[in-house]
Amino acid sequence: MANITYIESSGQTTTISLNDGWSLMQGATANGIDGIVGECGGSCACATCHCYVDDARLGELPAPSAGELDMLENVAAERRPNSRLACQIKATAALEGLIVHLPEMQE
Repeated sequence: MANITYIESSGQTTTISLNDGWSLMQGATANGIDGIVGECGGSCACATCHCYVDDARLGELPAPSAGELDMLENVAAERRPNSRLACQIKATAALEGLIVHLPEMQE
């Protein structure tokens, strides 16, 4: 289990506990966090769960797959070096305290 903090574009901050194996997208949508849409349900077939991972922790995540990199080409908000798709990041105890920022738009 890991506590993950989501910071919406409005500045609203929400921290939730995610069970191991849950994606950051699943946690956000299940808890009503504004800024994550997840239209494809987590199958890496859209870019509506785009997020910005805290730069200091980016190296702790598995590298994005080729499919994720392709989908990141389609994000509605600015793509940055720390851009990831929240559906592709699975919670583990090692991610305790991770902070993700949500863009102003997803579509």
